[in-house]
Amino acid sequence: MSLSVGEAAPDFDLPGTGGRSYTLAEFAGKSVVLVFYPGDDTPVCTKQLNSYNDGLEQFANLDAQVLAISAQDVTSHEGFAGKHGFAFPLLADVDKSVAGTYGTLGPLGFPRRSVFIIDGDGIVRYAHRAIAGLTYRPVSELVDELEKLPS
Repeated sequence: MSLSVGEAAPDFDLPGTGGRSYTLAEFAGKSVVLVFYPGDDTPVCTKQLNSYNDGLEQFANLDAQVLAISAQDVTSHEGFAGKHGFAFPLLADVDKSVAGTYGTLGPLGFPRRSVFIIDGDGIVRYAHRAIAGLTYRPVSELVDELEKLPS
């Protein structure tokens, strides 16, 4: 399945950092920047999530919540988030079911670096799936996309 712009974003319920589970539905009414990343403590993922953490104020000013998802478990996420001081949740999709639902799994079953912007009504308004995964979408691009959403 490949999720497209204009479609309803599938809800999920995943364990995450902070000792709790997260659902997409709990963020109804605000935009969500949903980030799928390949792995904790890898060079590109570390740069990507640090850049989003550094840009959190810009996201917050647009009433947008950042959520990051990968296949590692919560213990791995807690260590990764603690080491870098991430102020947004990292969610554990260990069976890759959410990655599959969002169409981010590559041909060998590894999640591709992908970003979705979901509006307050739960509709996908932006989708980017990387082919190689060596680069990531910059904060400025995501902020520009969020600014296009109706208030």
